[in-house]
Amino acid sequence: MTSPFSLKGKSAVITGGSRGIGGAVTRLLATAGADVCIGYHSRSAPAEAMAAACRALGVRATTHASDLGTAAGADSLVAHAMHELGAVDICVHSAGIWPVEEVPVSALSDERWARTMRENVDATFFVSRAAVRAMQAGMRAGRLVLVSSTAGQRGEAMHADYGTSKGAMISFVKSLAVEVAGDGITVNSIAPGWVDTEMCAEPFANGGKARIAKGIPVGRVASADDIAFPIVALCFDGARHVTGEIVNVNGGSVLCG
Repeated sequence: MTSPFSLKGKSAVITGGSRGIGGAVTRLLATAGADVCIGYHSRSAPAEAMAAACRALGVRATTHASDLGTAAGADSLVAHAMHELGAVDICVHSAGIWPVEEVPVSALSDERWARTMRENVDATFFVSRAAVRAMQAGMRAGRLVLVSSTAGQRGEAMHADYGTSKGAMISFVKSLAVEVAGDGITVNSIAPGWVDTEMCAEPFANGGKARIAKGIPVGRVASADDIAFPIVALCFDGARHVTGEIVNVNGGSVLCG
């Protein structure tokens, strides 16, 4: 009898799949038996190291570099996965940016706004479209999981560009979920709060992490593995009736003012 927690025979694409949340997702998917395609932008060494670690777990693993802020970049990633793994059953979109500098809207530059929308909104659309097309063409049930943020639910002062981009992702999830439900494809999002990754190194410095943890009801900052677990849970066959959901994984911080 096949374990309900096995992904053996499934093929997954993970954007930003070599580091941070994406890296934790890649490892857990491989541990569950899925073959993986690790998408990255420019750092080849971490991607190749992750692929080697996954192969050691007994699954197939491949890597692909591309610019997901373009349709061509997203299409090439999914095409590579199809060529190397034969199918796309799972797509986890973890890649994105969080501009660290606090800037009020009155001083927010056109360039920063455009870059955030390109990296977070355009990429979400391009990756999701490519993945859904592959799933539909293969007539396979699929799982699409997008990594959003608490900032997309309640906004984030001094980071309006980021909050807006993640809010757009949340709306996109709810829209796309209905469109592809009849194809057996589920579309969901995980909304993390603070996570102990490279992206947050600056605000965590000089005691910042401890100060931030005090404002989280569970009293700790999430690890990347804390976020990866519910993402992968949504990829099992048993989650086939869950779609269009925004799953909060933030230690209760979204409930605080």
